[in-house]
Amino acid sequence: MITGELKNKVDKLWEMFWTGGLTNPLDVIEQITYLMFIRDLDQTDNVRQRESTMLGIPHTSIFAGKEHLKWSVLRDKPAETMYQTMSAEVFPFIKQLNGDSGTYAKYMADAIFKVPTPQLLEKIVTSLDDLYAFIEQLPDKKDARGDLYEYMLSKLSTAGTNGQFRTPRHIIRMMVDLLDLQPGDIICEIITSRLIQFNDYLLRRSRWVHRPLGWVQNSSRWVHFRFRGVQAV
Repeated sequence: MITGELKNKVDKLWEMFWTGGLTNPLDVIEQITYLMFIRDLDQTDNVRQRESTMLGIPHTSIFAGKEHLKWSVLRDKPAETMYQTMSAEVFPFIKQLNGDSGTYAKYMADAIFKVPTPQLLEKIVTSLDDLYAFIEQLPDKKDARGDLYEYMLSKLSTAGTNGQFRTPRHIIRMMVDLLDLQPGDIICEIITSRLIQFNDYLLRRSRWVHRPLGWVQNSSRWVHFRFRGVQAV
């Protein structure tokens, strides 16, 4: 559970939506989630670019030719420009990221930008940047987002049903450590948080070198991340 300053920042963000005219808690959580996803896309793309440069591997940005849609570019634009771009370009862009078919397209088909005014969007973007900066300073920052969502869901009348959704980080870490991954092992996992923990586990093993699509030893023996019958974003 979140407490103190992080809780206050989430409450402040929630109040922005409320006073701005978006009072349905489900709509607020939905819009925050979309905006966090948009911000994360920019951050992830930058990380992949740096990794590719370090390893000498070609990288094509998902924003190629559309750099003006990146969060880091949008946040410095005037409120009106930011609002029009977010509504007319960014949301259609994220809906089409994985094509027109498949699980991702199915669940993103109804993604709608509901922030009512440019001024409110500007405040929300600034608040989210501040929230991310604060989380980065926390010692348990990897758990902070799960705690954040549990706290937001607690604001719903159905929180007792919807709030318990997250496996604690230390339990995931224990499960991954018990597996003791070796070269040639195949991982079939649909839970993203566990895949992230697999990633952290492999990073702790100094003999492993990062390569796209998997992790490989100097002997070029692969540990693959494979998805069977599911899609991951």
